[in-house]
Amino acid sequence: MIPKIIQGSNFSDNRGVISFVNDFKFQDIERFYIISNSEENPIRAWQGHKLDAKNFYCLSGSFRIYFVKIDDWDNPSKELSIEAFFVSEFDSKIVHIPAGYANAIESLSSNSKLISFSTLSLENLDGDDVRYPFDYWSLTDFKDK
Repeated sequence: MIPKIIQGSNFSDNRGVISFVNDFKFQDIERFYIISNSEENPIRAWQGHKLDAKNFYCLSGSFRIYFVKIDDWDNPSKELSIEAFFVSEFDSKIVHIPAGYANAIESLSSNSKLISFSTLSLENLDGDDVRYPFDYWSLTDFKDK
């Protein structure tokens, strides 16, 4: 599998707005987190998962979600290609990052909140979560492209 967008939509009338992603299926979801990066440290990087797939939905503000396909868990190449998706509270969509990738999350506006749905239970996490240094893959180089 490759990372993908699961597009949703919004409906508004005189009562307010409903945001939805009807094509997202919850059958494999085991847990979720809400992420709010600090303004002093707007980037949370790099966390990889051998078995756990991640699904991100922006609750407020906006984010850029970066990802790299890991070629070697113990010593990944520093030349891996960084890709990214943009998410915003105004565009109802879920970013699906399958197992086998590392990701970084950048808040692009104040008070941004992102919900992360995970497919691996806490009981099965042992050895799945792999962390790399913040600057292992340079986001500065990515942004300059």
